[in-house]
Amino acid sequence: MGNLFGRKKQSRVTEQDRAILQLKQQRDKLRQYQKRVTQQLERERALARQLLRDGRKERAKLLLKKKRYREQLLDRTENQISSLEAMVQSIEFTQIEMKVMEGLQVGNECLNKMHQVMSIEEVERILDETQEAVEYQRQIDELLAGSFTQEDEDAILEELNAITQEQMELPEVPSEPLPDRNPEAPAKARSRQAELVAAS
Repeated sequence: MGNLFGRKKQSRVTEQDRAILQLKQQRDKLRQYQKRVTQQLERERALARQLLRDGRKERAKLLLKKKRYREQLLDRTENQISSLEAMVQSIEFTQIEMKVMEGLQVGNECLNKMHQVMSIEEVERILDETQEAVEYQRQIDELLAGSFTQEDEDAILEELNAITQEQMELPEVPSEPLPDRNPEAPAKARSRQAELVAAS
């Protein structure tokens, strides 16, 4: 009844995770078996020594054959453990590769969507419009700042040369001597300046 209103939680454990767990459990069982066999080998070796001391050579030889068979089992067990560990590493690495591939696929899809939105022609059109707008703004800035183009500068210099080349009519220089200045006038101007300075 508690599950009536609640949702069933989806497990995050994948099949690959279960496979890795089973492989690791099998590896651990093989290591336990290996440990038991190693202990049995030590006991059998000690028993074979005891049998030799007791003079039971045939029984010691049979025990050593049994020991040799168990050593071969140990070697096979070690190979199986190595195979299991290699399998675990392969599965784990394959999982990493799958995540990388999924990431690349998502990135590729994103790039394709972006390329659909912005084609090369669209980018070129936008760049051309931007260049035209920049050039137009530069012309406006030049007009507002009062700067002239090279053509304007050339036209101004040409007009200046034309004006200086024209014969200008200057007033004639008087032939009579100029009248002398009144010597009292500068003294009056100086006294007036002194009064203004004193007043301020």
